Amino acid sequence: MFGARCLLRALRSCASASCPRHKPSAKLSVRDALGAQNTNGERVKVQGWIRSVRSQKEVLFLHVNDGSCLENLQVVADSSFDSRELAFGSSVEVQGQLVKSPSRRQNVELKAEKIEVVGNCDAKAFPFKYKERQPLEYLRQYPHLRCRTNVLGSILRVRSEATAAIHSFFKDSGFVHIHTPIITSNDCEGAGELFQVEVMEGLFKSATMMVLSNCPEDVELCHKFLAPGQKDRLEHMLKNNFLIISYTEAMEILKQASQNFTFTPEWGDDLHTEHEKYLVKHCGNIPVFVINYPLALKPFYMRDNEDGPQHTVAAVDLLVPGVGELFGGSLREERYHVLEQRLARSGLTEAYQWYLDLRRFGSVPHGGFGMGFERYLQCILGVDNIKDVIPFPRFTHSCLL
Repeated sequence: MFGARCLLRALRSCASASCPRHKPSAKLSVRDALGAQNTNGERVKVQGWIRSVRSQKEVLFLHVNDGSCLENLQVVADSSFDSRELAFGSSVEVQGQLVKSPSRRQNVELKAEKIEVVGNCDAKAFPFKYKERQPLEYLRQYPHLRCRTNVLGSILRVRSEATAAIHSFFKDSGFVHIHTPIITSNDCEGAGELFQVEVMEGLFKSATMMVLSNCPEDVELCHKFLAPGQKDRLEHMLKNNFLIISYTEAMEILKQASQNFTFTPEWGDDLHTEHEKYLVKHCGNIPVFVINYPLALKPFYMRDNEDGPQHTVAAVDLLVPGVGELFGGSLREERYHVLEQRLARSGLTEAYQWYLDLRRFGSVPHGGFGMGFERYLQCILGVDNIKDVIPFPRFTHSCLL
């Protein structure tokens, strides 16, 4: 009885005086762990996939990556932790002390106190092998797994950073982000204030500089292994002002070209990719704006230039090296009577009455443009096939997921 009373008194005293407890391990991403300033044995928890396993007589080395960065975190453990389950591709949770690494290859390493295998991986059946660099064509067969590879991980991180950079550019420029309908009967680009070509150039350069600043290792990996020479080409684009030529001038350049095109360039026809790439090359591999396209080529909402004898509209495309068209936009027809006549000629007046209302009730001069986001990634990274910059590309016989 006395012993029970003493125990109860002790528990109450402990509750009021806060008995010392082990501080829980701080959960860190691999990126944060590698960048940690405090390496004096702070207890941390890291989760990720095993990229490599090296077992010695008394020490076990693991390289772990969670997709937050290109570099792996080295885990050092006692050889007693060695297990068949610690295989390439397995997911693990490691708890231990973050310490300064004696190796020059990394600043910090994780001295493991506990290693838990969260998900086993049969390394023999896993489609990717340790230290093998598979071609992009092979990786496309495994869209659900390819993000585990270095190259696709880098592309996806760049994609994420580019998305943030584009939003940041418009936010800093005073624009408001809205969510437009995904399913719509209208085929047109988003509209806003009067867009000048300087806005498109500013967006391209601002977003690219932010990506290069925040994802240098990922961009370097793509330039090194996928597109040698792309770094210099990209720097050439960034340091030069983009050029501006008219559609008519573009046609004259194409007609005088010594190159044989699959599609013969004629005024009034649309530009094909082969034409766009030639024009960029002709202009010194600097992005070039092509403005004032034939009226007959463009949708009804683009502003009539009312010129002659060749009738054009205030449309613009930005052509970039290696890709062709990246941006497409125009001034919108803000004049009610002009738009009404064009809709009537096309038999669209009833369907687009709401569009006419926007001109009837306080119309303003305005314009808009669209950017091919995946094409933008191709342009800055030098990736040839657009399927390789899309997380889950959809094409013929490929919708497995």
